[in-house]
Amino acid sequence: MTDLTVPLTLLYITLAFLLMCLCFSTQWKLWVKAGMVLAVTCSYFFAQGAFEDMRGWPSAQHPPKKFVLLATVIEEPNKERNTKGAIYIWVNPLEDNKPAQNPRAFQLAYQKDLHALLNDSMTKNRQGLSQIGSTEPPSSSGMLGWLKNAADPNAKIRISDAPSPQLPEK
Repeated sequence: MTDLTVPLTLLYITLAFLLMCLCFSTQWKLWVKAGMVLAVTCSYFFAQGAFEDMRGWPSAQHPPKKFVLLATVIEEPNKERNTKGAIYIWVNPLEDNKPAQNPRAFQLAYQKDLHALLNDSMTKNRQGLSQIGSTEPPSSSGMLGWLKNAADPNAKIRISDAPSPQLPEK
C-alpha cells in the first residue's frame, strides 16, 4: 500500500488556498465567505482523523468479533507520569473462519485481568500455539449504549487456543 498522506495533504492545502482566493476576490456576502472558512476548518479535523488511520495508528473501536491474536504491547498505569495505561493488540480478523488479508491494531483501556490474559496468550503464541480471540460488546445500559467505545471496561475479550489443523487422508 502506498503512502497517500503527502498527496492528500497537498490536495487539502490546494483546496484551502483556492477557497481563500475566492474569499478575497469575489463580492460574495460575508455569511457565504464565513461558511466557506468554517467548512475548510471543520474538514481539517475530519481529514486529520483519516490521515491518522492511514498512518497506522491503533483504532479506538471495538476489535472484530473473531480474530487471530498476533501481538500485544501493554503500557501499565504510572502514577508518576500520570498515565492511565493502555493495551495495544495487533489482530487479524477472521472472515468465514479464514484470516483477513490485512491485520489491524487496536487500543484498549488497561485492565489487570486483560493484561494477565494477554500475557498468557502471548506465551502460548511464542510456543507455537496460535490464539483465537472473540469479543463481546459491552452490555448497553441505556439508550446511548451504542456510543461506547473499546475503552469501555465492560467490553469482554476471550482468547483460546486455535484448533489443530486437520490433515487430509493419504
